[in-house]
Amino acid sequence: MTQTVAVLGTGKIGEALLSGMIRAGWRPANLLVTTRRAERAEELRNRYGVDSVSNAEAAERADILILAAKPQDMARLLDELSAHVAADRLVISAAAGITTAFIEDRLTEATPVVRVMPNTPVLVDEGMSVISAGSHATGAHLATAEAIFGGVGKTLRVPESQQDAATALSGSGPAYFYFLVEAMTDAGILLGLPRAQAHDLIVQAAIGAAVMLRDSGEHPVKLREAVTSPAGTTISAIRELENHGVRAALIAALEAARDRSRELASGNG
Repeated sequence: MTQTVAVLGTGKIGEALLSGMIRAGWRPANLLVTTRRAERAEELRNRYGVDSVSNAEAAERADILILAAKPQDMARLLDELSAHVAADRLVISAAAGITTAFIEDRLTEATPVVRVMPNTPVLVDEGMSVISAGSHATGAHLATAEAIFGGVGKTLRVPESQQDAATALSGSGPAYFYFLVEAMTDAGILLGLPRAQAHDLIVQAAIGAAVMLRDSGEHPVKLREAVTSPAGTTISAIRELENHGVRAALIAALEAARDRSRELASGNG
């Protein structure tokens, strides 16, 4: 935690990482941020006590660079950084679909690069960040990335070949649950409940189910069967879900998300 870390592109995810690092013990004096707008820079300085600098200055001063820019902005950012990033810097990318090879090709030869796909629950310290090593990254580099992203949730190492699948499942995953909660809330209204009550019932059911999945160690099928009485209400609902192809639709949706991640990686933004 004595190294200097720069977060380049400090939007919501970047700020979540910044606040998580400070809670984990990083000193604000060792943290730098870059932003597009002066008012955003001032906001981060006042809130966290960190310096706001240019991308070039961040690359020259920091030991670790976290690239939190949007995927479509990554090529431009790397072009701006390339002359300023020494080969001993650790570069961590949090941009969906951007490969380590894409970054390595635009920086000094042998620069260590780690690819990370976080998801938005990092904003409440319940994120899942999937971590992969580039061709020059070592176990120590991966451990550094885990220390940073572990401050805002859990981490998982995977081969980079699995990153697109992980993006479909985990990176985009919260949106699927929000979509389901939205649909179930509408159903609750249709069934005669006020919106607020329907929302509270569903959210607590989701939280309880998630905790049981995490803490019980049971397979989801077994947990589902525990709720599914013979000829009862739950099996009637599940029959309708199967009749409408919900399982197949979910599989197709995740395949589409994976394919889009591959398109981003190939530059077809």
